Amino acid sequence: MPLLKITTNQPLDQDRLEPLLKHASESVAAILGKPERYVMVSIEHNPQMLFAGSRDALAYLELKSIGLPDDQTRQISNALCQLMERQLAISPDRIYIEFSAAERHQWGWNSSTF
Repeated sequence: MPLLKITTNQPLDQDRLEPLLKHASESVAAILGKPERYVMVSIEHNPQMLFAGSRDALAYLELKSIGLPDDQTRQISNALCQLMERQLAISPDRIYIEFSAAERHQWGWNSSTF
């Protein structure tokens, strides 16, 4: 159900990519209280990104999930920013996060919907 898409201008070699994928998957499951078996994480390196007129380290994240709690987005933002800071040394003030809640009937999986 949860999908975390990470787009960053930071280079991602295998030594950085694998731990980031694993920590991101574990973190999303823990943050949302969902089984990790349903969590999907996508990471894209896009060196053509600019934020506040600078090419310094940055990230854009999208978190989509069924039942995304509106009243917890501040805490989720904090947790995801900490993850990006630990794993990629990206300052939280260089991260945007878009939250999106999906209805069960609009999220397909395993030849059906949730």
